[in-house]
Amino acid sequence: MTSRQHDDDPAARSGPARRAVLAAGAAGAAVGAVALGPFSGTAFAARPGHPGRPPHPAQGAGAWHRYVQGPSSRTVRPARVLPDATTGDVRDADALLKPGGRPAVLTRPRPAAPPAWPDGTTAEASSAHAPNGGNDGNPRTYDAKNAIDGDPDTFWNDDTQGAYPDTLTITLPAAHTLPGVTVLSNADGVPTAFTVDTWDGGAWQRAATVTGNTAVQRPVPFAAPVTTTAVRITVTADQATPQGEFTRVNEVWPDVVPVVEPPSVTVDFGKVVVGYPRVRFAYASGNNPGVRLAFSESTKFLTTRSDFTRGDQAGDPGHGTDQFAVPAKGAEWRDDHRGYQAGDDASAPDKVYADGLHGFRYLRITLDALASDAPAAQPWGTVAVDSVSLDFTAYVGTPESYGGWFLSSDDELNRYWYAAAYTNELVTDHFRRDDVDPRNAYSPTLDGKLVLHDGAKRDRDPYVGDLAVSARTLYLTHVDAAEAARNVLADLADHQRADGWIPPASINNYTLPLFDYPLWWVTCSWDYVLYTGDRAYAAAYYPHLLKVLDTWYPSVTDSAGLLSKGLNGTSGYGDYAFLGRTGRVTYYNANYVQALKDAASLAGFLGHTSDAARWRDRADAVAKAVNAHLWDEAAGAYLDSATGAVRHAQDGNSIAITAGVADADRAGSALDHLDATTKTRYGNAFMDNDTLFGGASQRVYAFTSYPELVARFRTGRADSAIDQIRRTYGWMASHDPGITHWEGIGPGGSLYEDAYTSCAHGWSTGVLPALTNQLLGAVPTAPGFAEWAVRPCPPASLSWAEGQLPTPHGPLTVRWDREDGGGLTLTVHAPHGTRGSVAVPVDGAATRVRAGRTVVWDGRRARVKGVSGDGSYVTVTGLGPGTHTFTTGR
Repeated sequence: MTSRQHDDDPAARSGPARRAVLAAGAAGAAVGAVALGPFSGTAFAARPGHPGRPPHPAQGAGAWHRYVQGPSSRTVRPARVLPDATTGDVRDADALLKPGGRPAVLTRPRPAAPPAWPDGTTAEASSAHAPNGGNDGNPRTYDAKNAIDGDPDTFWNDDTQGAYPDTLTITLPAAHTLPGVTVLSNADGVPTAFTVDTWDGGAWQRAATVTGNTAVQRPVPFAAPVTTTAVRITVTADQATPQGEFTRVNEVWPDVVPVVEPPSVTVDFGKVVVGYPRVRFAYASGNNPGVRLAFSESTKFLTTRSDFTRGDQAGDPGHGTDQFAVPAKGAEWRDDHRGYQAGDDASAPDKVYADGLHGFRYLRITLDALASDAPAAQPWGTVAVDSVSLDFTAYVGTPESYGGWFLSSDDELNRYWYAAAYTNELVTDHFRRDDVDPRNAYSPTLDGKLVLHDGAKRDRDPYVGDLAVSARTLYLTHVDAAEAARNVLADLADHQRADGWIPPASINNYTLPLFDYPLWWVTCSWDYVLYTGDRAYAAAYYPHLLKVLDTWYPSVTDSAGLLSKGLNGTSGYGDYAFLGRTGRVTYYNANYVQALKDAASLAGFLGHTSDAARWRDRADAVAKAVNAHLWDEAAGAYLDSATGAVRHAQDGNSIAITAGVADADRAGSALDHLDATTKTRYGNAFMDNDTLFGGASQRVYAFTSYPELVARFRTGRADSAIDQIRRTYGWMASHDPGITHWEGIGPGGSLYEDAYTSCAHGWSTGVLPALTNQLLGAVPTAPGFAEWAVRPCPPASLSWAEGQLPTPHGPLTVRWDREDGGGLTLTVHAPHGTRGSVAVPVDGAATRVRAGRTVVWDGRRARVKGVSGDGSYVTVTGLGPGTHTFTTGR
C-alpha cells in the first residue's frame, strides 16, 4: 500500500475530512423551512426496557457487527487450500496458510521437447479470425499456421462463432507415419467434439472421433499407425466462451504426447476480494522457474487461465494468466504492475507479463511459463512458496466505519444487506491507470481520485447508471466516502458534449453513446445533493443540468412529447444493457419523468423556481403521453416499446410506478403482469418474452429489479418484495462465489455472461437501499436530511426491524416492532437541526395511534394538529429532533 493510498483511505479519514462532509450538508439545512407542528422538539421516550429504543451503533455491536464482511486490515490472507484442485508434485500445500513456517514446494522435471512436423509442412483452415491488436501495439494473428509453428503461445482461431463444422488441414511434404496426434488448445477455446481424418492418396479416412472433450491437451491415438501426407481435424462443437463460441488450437503435435500435469496449488480467499496479490517465494532452483497465476471468482471458471484479465479487452500478452520468474534466492512479489516484468533477464524486458490488480475469490499458482518467455522464465524446476496474501485496495468497511446499519428479525435479510454493503465496498476504490478498463478509459482528470467503479474485476470504470444504485448504497453505509460519487458525477459533467449530452463513463475517451445514462446523471446528482446537502456541487453543475434537459433531450423528443431513440442520429445509441430498442420506449420515458422531477427539486433547492415549474409541467406531460401511447390495455402493463414485437419490460413498468407515471390501478396491474410472466426461482426476469433476444425472459438484472422492489413496497406489496428479494439475493448468496452480488443472472440461474460476468457489481446492491428506505422506511426529503420522512413497510414475515441512516447532522435511527396483541411500536430518533414526519402503519381506520401516552388518532380522526390518516397509515408531521415513539392498537 502506497502512502498516497493510505492517506486517501476513506475508512481512515477522520477530523477535517468528515467535518467537510457535514459542513456541506449543513449549508442547505435551513432551505425551505416550514413552521413546525405541535411535536416540535418533543421527545417521546420509549417505555423502560422496551426494545424499540433507538439504538446507538455501539449498543448494536453484538448484533449487527457480526454481519460485516469487510477485512480487518488491508492485508488479506486465503482461508483454505482447495485439495481437489492441487495437481502434480506439490508438497505441504497447506503451508501457504501459515506464513513463516515450512514453505509449499512445487517441483517439475524438465519436460521433453514436443514433436515437430517435418520442414515444409503447411496448414490451412476453413476459417480464421481476423487479426486484432490491443493497446500494447502488438498485432495478433490467428491463422492456421499457428497450429504447427512449434510455439504453444500462438493459436489458430476459427471465425465460425458456433457455425460448425470448421476444419484445420495439415499437409506434409512427404508421407509420414503417425501413431496419432495431440491437440493443444486454449482454455477459452477447447474443441469439445472433433474428428481426425488422414489422406490415403485418394480419399479421407476416419482415424479418430473425439466427443465430450474438456482437456486443453488432448492426445488422440489412432487404432493403428497411419502413413499419410495430410491430416484433417474437423471441429463439430466447442465450449461457450465469454466472447462467443470459438475453437482456439495452439498446436497439433504429430504424435501421442501424454499429459503431464504441471504442479499447481489453489487457494480460496473465502469470498471475492480485490487488490494486488502478493506472493512470497522462499527459494527456487537456479534456472529461472516461472509461475503462472490464474484468478477466478467461481470454481466453475477456475482453469489454467483467469476468468478475466484486462488483457482480454486489449490484446492478451499474458495469455490469460499473470507470470513471474522466481529468482533462486526467492523474492516477495507484489502483482501491482500491468505490463512486462524484467525478471532476472534484463536483456529481455518484453517477457514475463503480469496484469496487476485482480478481483477474485480463487487463485491458482502453477509452476509453468510461456514458451515465448524463455530464457527469462522456464516451465520447470523447483519453487518454494512461503505465503500468499492480497493487498486490499478498496474501501475497508469495518463496524467502526459504518455510519448506517440495518438489523431485523430475519437473518437472511440481514446477510443480504451487509453483503450488498461489502459488494459496494469492493467497487469503492481509487482510479488508477493500470487498474481500470484498458479500452481508453484512463482519464487524467480522475487519476488518483476515489470513485465508484462498476465492478471489482471488470470493467473497473465509473458508470453513472451504476451510481443510481451503488451511490445510494454508499450514502446509507459510508457517507464519509460520498466524494466517490461526487468525483464521478462532476467529472462526467465536465466532459459534457457541446449539444448537452453527458457521457456515461470515461470509456472510449468519454464517447460511448448511451441514450439513458444522461438521465441517470440528473437523478444521481439529485440523490447526491439530497443525501449530503452539497450546495456547492448543485450550484456548480446546474448549468449542465439545464443543458442536458433543455437542449439534448428535446432534440430526441417526438411530436407526442416522448423520447424516441433514433431521432437526431441516436439509432446506434445503447443503454444499460446495449439493448436493440428503438422509438418510444417506456423505460426511457419513465426515467425522463423521474429526472425532470428530480431536476425540479434541485432547482427549487437553488431558488430557480421558474425552471422547477417548467420541468414539473414537462414531467406531467410526458407521464400523460406514456399512459396514452405506451399502456397495453390487453396485458395490463406498459409496453417495452411502441415499435416491433409486443413485450413488457421490468425496467419500464417498475420505474413508471416509482416515478409516479402509473396511477394505483395501473401500478397494481403492471405488478400483477410481472408476477405472472417474469418469476423465476432466481429472481424476476427483466423481459416477459424473448422477442428482443433469445433468453431475455430468463435473464435477471438486480439493477432493474431494484426499482421493482421499491414499487412493490410503495404499493403495499411488502410480502411480494420480500419474496423477490429471497429469490434474487438468496440465489446469489447460495451459489459460488457466495456473498457478493452478481452483474446479472442468466438462464437456469447461471452467471449470465459466463466467466466474463462480474460477481461483485455495485449496480446489484439495491437490496440495501430497499430495506433501509422502504422496509425500515426512512428517507431524506430535503437536501442533507434537513427534512426526513419515516414510512415503514412491515412485511408479515418480520416481527421487527431497526437501523440507522447517517446524515450530515448525526444519525437518524428507526425501529419498529410488532406487539403480541397485533399492534406496532415505531420509534424514531432524529438529530438536531432536522425535522420530519412519521407515517405509522395501521390495520384499518379503526386503529388508534398514540405518541407516548397521548392519543393522536382515535381510529376515526386526528386528535391533535398535524396528524392525518388514510386507512393504511396515520401520518404525524412537524416532528423535530429527539426521540418519538408511536404505538398502535384498538
